[in-house]
Amino acid sequence: MAAGGDRPVIRRSTLREQIADALRDEVLAARLPSGHPFTVKEIADQYGVSATPVREALLDLCAQGLLEVEQHRGFKVRAFTADDFRAMVQARTLIVEGIFRSDAEGALRTAPGPVLVSIRRRAEEAERAARAGDLDVLIGYDLRFWRELSSIVNNPYISDFLDRIRVQTWMFAVPLLRREADLRGHLWQGHSALADALLRHDLDAAQRLIAEYNEHALAILE
Repeated sequence: MAAGGDRPVIRRSTLREQIADALRDEVLAARLPSGHPFTVKEIADQYGVSATPVREALLDLCAQGLLEVEQHRGFKVRAFTADDFRAMVQARTLIVEGIFRSDAEGALRTAPGPVLVSIRRRAEEAERAARAGDLDVLIGYDLRFWRELSSIVNNPYISDFLDRIRVQTWMFAVPLLRREADLRGHLWQGHSALADALLRHDLDAAQRLIAEYNEHALAILE
């Protein structure tokens, strides 16, 4: 949680969403590691809020597959196995390929200009963070890149499901990646190439890049 006893700064619409977002960031950064247990009261005291929005936020994160309920004890961060990770990479690939097989090309042709500009900007920022070895910044831009890219097919169920799986794959990967003293050269840097392939409607090239990305992700297990 917050270092030095300082309460994290929360800025969003409702306490429930704010707390859920803040805790998700803690989990993604591995500051709340897999298996780490905590209670509603501990989180409420940490953020200086009542128990009700905390309990709601924790249950939301359970529904997203990030936390687990411990009967009569509280909550803990979900622990994923290597087999879970392989299955998640396969699942996110099927989702993305489904997007490509749908009217992705038509959606890209008719997507508003600002949306396409934003997708390209997210890709550039993600690639810049990857080159610098800045994992926390990369995760933020990577998730935004995929949210915006998946949103062009106008199916919120697809976007939400893909986002959930991508968060879970990062949860597993982050502790392994942090074993490296310097992550420069260890992070995938193909976001811009993927964005360019999609924007020029070259779905074959996009699929090849996704395959490279998956190979890179699975290499973490080695």
